Amino acid sequence: MALFKKRTVGKPGEWFYCLQHQKVEEGPECPAKDRFGPYATRQEAQHAMDTARERNLEWENDPKWHDRDTPEDPEA
Repeated sequence: MALFKKRTVGKPGEWFYCLQHQKVEEGPECPAKDRFGPYATRQEAQHAMDTARERNLEWENDPKWHDRDTPEDPEA
């Protein structure tokens, strides 16, 4: 039995943003490695790159993720 099943047809109402073609798709048309989603609405999928940019900025400014600002442990 396969651990992961390939789903070729998306569910109606599932929206994705294809990174390769830079377009919104209903259902997964392109491989998972080339898309963001699923999103509940077409509008959410249209703003996928903006959402990713905002999340990256939040992550880059989150002090919990910046180990370089802490002194290095000489025993490590």
